[in-house]
Amino acid sequence: MTENDIDTDADNDTGADAGAAVTDGGRDVVELPDQIELPRLLDFYELQTEDTTKIAEFYDNLREGQLTTTECQDCGEIHFPPRIVCPECQSEDLEYVDLPHEGELFAFSTVRAGAPMGMEDEVPFVIGIVDLGPVQLSAHVADAEYDDLSIGDPVEMKVVEIDGPVDHERVFYRFTPKES
Repeated sequence: MTENDIDTDADNDTGADAGAAVTDGGRDVVELPDQIELPRLLDFYELQTEDTTKIAEFYDNLREGQLTTTECQDCGEIHFPPRIVCPECQSEDLEYVDLPHEGELFAFSTVRAGAPMGMEDEVPFVIGIVDLGPVQLSAHVADAEYDDLSIGDPVEMKVVEIDGPVDHERVFYRFTPKES
């Protein structure tokens, strides 16, 4: 038996997809395939309608091309992502405010594995922290290669449609390097 073989017993149903069963010295073993296809387990993008989230207004604004977040009307704090309760003073008096569409790349890295659903085909891709002034947020930095980016590079927001297991349109934001 090689180190890539798995011992099985009568109570262990490995299924047809696990590999071909062979006999090695009277023992059943399973040869593992070179690659295993895993099911989609994580949908990074939540459902975006009023009946599924309390921040539906954020997604409605995004569909209109405007990136927004909430500002507490009691203490003045602005937080991203949008909140339904202020984490500073616990007020529920929050209003949506517009955020700039342009910012600077504060930090960035490359995602090579573990991409969220809908982004598996884009691996590897750049993820970054974008400084918009009032807030910093994490975002996919699209249309960019890691080696071509630097801290402080100007970036601009774009809205993209997101595929998923639901029937209604879903959107999210990404940033791209700003053209000089």
